[in-house]
Amino acid sequence: MNALDFSPLFRSTIGFDRLMRLADAATRGDASNGYPPYNIEKTGEDAYRLTMAVAGFGPEDIEVQVKENALYIAAKAKKEEDPSRFLHRGIAQRAFERRFHLADTIKVTGASLDNGLLHVSLAREVPEALKPRTIEIKTGSKQPEVLEQKAA
Repeated sequence: MNALDFSPLFRSTIGFDRLMRLADAATRGDASNGYPPYNIEKTGEDAYRLTMAVAGFGPEDIEVQVKENALYIAAKAKKEEDPSRFLHRGIAQRAFERRFHLADTIKVTGASLDNGLLHVSLAREVPEALKPRTIEIKTGSKQPEVLEQKAA
């Protein structure tokens, strides 16, 4: 019994359907079997870095794409070399696709490949309309202006 039923919440909320889908997907688990391994770290107040181990892949083999609030990282498997040449093959170079859901305010600022590690830099960019603002409190005996007054 791992499934949660969010249908009662749909009856009393508006605009949270994306959040409910994310929660539903999180409860189902990750079907990507953990390959390739990755870290997510907070590098500053509003900065993050995703580091993914992609040994054996070059920059031309990896595709990093942002689409509809999701970060997609994919790599295609290279052409198979002569398999009889290898006595042991422990470095996996199989194709993969990873998807990370991004908050509305998270933007991808860059990507780099260094020593078999793919680093993707992310930053939180809060729009001015969503930032807290201070409202000035006026003093005085002036009554609020009534625009229209109707009898009930």
